[in-house]
Amino acid sequence: MKKDIPIRKVENIAIAIVPKDEDLWDVFLINLKEAPIRNVLVNSKGYGEVDNKKVETTCLRYYYEGVLPETAVKIEPIQTKLFHIAHEYWVSFQYDNFMFDKKYVFVRGSIHEELFTSVPILDCKGIMIK
Repeated sequence: MKKDIPIRKVENIAIAIVPKDEDLWDVFLINLKEAPIRNVLVNSKGYGEVDNKKVETTCLRYYYEGVLPETAVKIEPIQTKLFHIAHEYWVSFQYDNFMFDKKYVFVRGSIHEELFTSVPILDCKGIMIK
């Protein structure tokens, strides 16, 4: 039964968006754990409203066989002209013989230099959700 399935919280996994140049930034998955994660699947999409019209980007899927401990992998580039909509990254992975998943949502207006924080592993400034 559903109540018998243990729900485990995702910890020490982050998504970061860091500037590359004026028009293009990069999105990274960061494994802050001291152990690797396996069978990592990332779904990404953008959505919102522009001029009172619903806008949605294509849903893209990325697969990584494994992400080593305390490392980052580049998911995708993102154009700065898309920062006016929300961006969602749904991450699923195996760790310690369990499946985990978490949705990371960068809401409209959250990708901005005023909100920069220090991004571990990458040793740079950017926007990060942990």
